[in-house]
Amino acid sequence: MLSFPQTDVDKLAALIAEGDFFVIVCHTNPDGDAMGSSLGLADWLVQKGKTAMVVVPDMFPDFFQWLSGAQDVVRYDKYPDKAALAMAMADVVFCLDINSPNRTEGVEPLIRSAKGHKVLIDHHPEPEAFAELTFSRTQACSTSELVFTLIEAMDGFDALSKKGAECLYCGMMTDTGAFTFNSNRSDIFYIISRLLTKGIDKDSIYRRVFNNYTEGRLRLIGYALYKKMLLFPDQKASLIALTNSEMARFNIVKGETDGLVNMPLQMKNVRFSAFLREDVEKGRINVSLRSVGTFPCNRFAAEYFNGGGHLNASGGRYYGTLDEAVEHFKKAVQEFVP
Repeated sequence: MLSFPQTDVDKLAALIAEGDFFVIVCHTNPDGDAMGSSLGLADWLVQKGKTAMVVVPDMFPDFFQWLSGAQDVVRYDKYPDKAALAMAMADVVFCLDINSPNRTEGVEPLIRSAKGHKVLIDHHPEPEAFAELTFSRTQACSTSELVFTLIEAMDGFDALSKKGAECLYCGMMTDTGAFTFNSNRSDIFYIISRLLTKGIDKDSIYRRVFNNYTEGRLRLIGYALYKKMLLFPDQKASLIALTNSEMARFNIVKGETDGLVNMPLQMKNVRFSAFLREDVEKGRINVSLRSVGTFPCNRFAAEYFNGGGHLNASGGRYYGTLDEAVEHFKKAVQEFVP
């Protein structure tokens, strides 16, 4: 299994033993791993007799509402004063699934000014050195895996409840596409076997996440693949770009475009896929990138779309119109040398 220096693990255990109130924060547009790792850690802290609050920058998808503690999550965009007070009072601020506070956007100043101890747990490259303790491993399939690793390293597995185990499994499952990518290490399946001893139903968790979409999502997928998908045969690449009005036409709710970027990779001659989505509220184009093999999504994201991430899964943003972003991508994909 992945491991961390015992001195750091001992320091973390001491912070938890000494603290009473803990705040856990993750990135904007929280996904399954952000929510699973945050809620799993929060549940474990509560089982240890602590008080824990999860703060998210903005809304997370409805199909994660079943996770234990989801109803108590504080959204910064709706309750900024409550989030600010919590961050100011926290004995420890855990930053999960981010390599820098800037991934939390509006919450960033609260993190940087927080007087409590700061702990970073993440699996993205190049973590910023802002925390007192940093637990970072890019080899990990998810931040949820790292949370489990730390819990076990602190001899805390017995305190992990079934509900907490469900959260961690959900995070691992979603960040690997139900264990179809970035999941070849035997450690991952050892952790799953341990989580199963808590009585979780992994098949039910899969259905709750992946079989819980609306009719609009399925119709949007058909529309996107038939009408909107562009192919670049020479570069073995694909592009799908959707406007806000197109998504509104199918009554798409937050999170329902997740996974769309992966679908072109099902074609035998496509190794790189991009999805551009108009975000009128934030005045930008959100960019999702996926690849197979050695194609470096993270380099492409960093060079052309103000982003970064993992080798095969990255994201970024573009400030301009969707049409301009599409033209920018077309130029970039032709000049980029992997």
